[in-house]
Amino acid sequence: MRIELETDGLVLRPWRDEDAEPVYRACQDPAIQRWSALPSPYRMSDAQALIDSSCAAWRDGTGALMGVFDQASGDLVGSCSVGAIRDGSGWLGYWVAPWARNHGIATRACRAVATFAFEHLGLVRLLWQAEIGNHASHLVALRTGFRIDGEWRYAHPHQQGRREAWVGTLLPDEVTAITPDRYATGSLEARRAAIFGAPHPALPLAGAPRPAPLLAGITQSELCAAGVAQPELATGGAAGRLRAWQANDLPQVTAACQDPESARWTTVPAPYSEDHARQFIYEHTPVQWARGSSAIFAIADERDEYVGSIDLRIDPEDEQSAEVGYLVAPWARGHGYATAAVRTLCSWGFAALGLSRIVWKAYVGNDASRRVAEKSGFTIEGIQRAGCAQRGERVDSWVGSLLP
Repeated sequence: MRIELETDGLVLRPWRDEDAEPVYRACQDPAIQRWSALPSPYRMSDAQALIDSSCAAWRDGTGALMGVFDQASGDLVGSCSVGAIRDGSGWLGYWVAPWARNHGIATRACRAVATFAFEHLGLVRLLWQAEIGNHASHLVALRTGFRIDGEWRYAHPHQQGRREAWVGTLLPDEVTAITPDRYATGSLEARRAAIFGAPHPALPLAGAPRPAPLLAGITQSELCAAGVAQPELATGGAAGRLRAWQANDLPQVTAACQDPESARWTTVPAPYSEDHARQFIYEHTPVQWARGSSAIFAIADERDEYVGSIDLRIDPEDEQSAEVGYLVAPWARGHGYATAAVRTLCSWGFAALGLSRIVWKAYVGNDASRRVAEKSGFTIEGIQRAGCAQRGERVDSWVGSLLP
């Protein structure tokens, strides 16, 4: 039986022997190797094995593996397949060649293959999975009509990836004909997929202080731990940035969170250990970014040394609202880092994440945090009784808000 699907400038068909060379070229792409289960490094023999296994799957009825080609030129632009067919269900998978991205190819191909699977293969359900953090695949699934039902963990995660995966399902009457406005190009969902699908940006601090030189080879955290007074800070231009977390932040985060004032006004574990810092840097912050639920940055001075942390936590019930939280290390307090970081991150949140409202909360009595919020433009709305939880107890909190 000859199988060839045509849709909106694309042709989808089973793989042929002559496809091995363009498949090999496409699969040299680091992104394809990073987000798929393909061999890495990818060899010509792997491309030929794909074609051979495709033929066997078609013959056995266990899969419908197709290449995606440009209708005008005949060039390979991607792959879209249904695999592991069993009991009326199959898994949808796809990739797009690096030379053909950002043209909606994956969505068009997925709709065509899904429709074929339901109408001609007799399937009653398609399944999809992607490692959490693969926002490009996640967006394609949503545009195709998949309902993202939850998460599961891989038994054998990618060597460079996370164990957690998104999981979705698609039923025959759910395949979209056009992309819903919620997921269209330029939508909030699409903008955030692009942001959280990329590495942390570096955001220069607005109006931060300029630290005076330290003794050679001595860090601010080491001075603080030794009980030595820090050098005076001179005011000046931009003196730092918000950035991704680094391995050398570990001892400084540990020292900052062991400070009694940090424990008093935040929810950090008390007592705080290096293991807590390690879990925060290597587990908590990366998975929050991968999920697109929080943006957690290190505040760094002009030497790129850690002086604090700040985050925006998107409200799961209101995607246009987020809460800001911040902590400044004891050796860096009183010099404007918190205010500069709040202004910087909130401006980025409004512009990049499309937020409409940012909330600030602090335990009643945390005057330092309140001063930062007011300097940053927050309107203090009042007191929320038992508004925050801290180590098993409810405490009253001030509440403020900032609009764009």
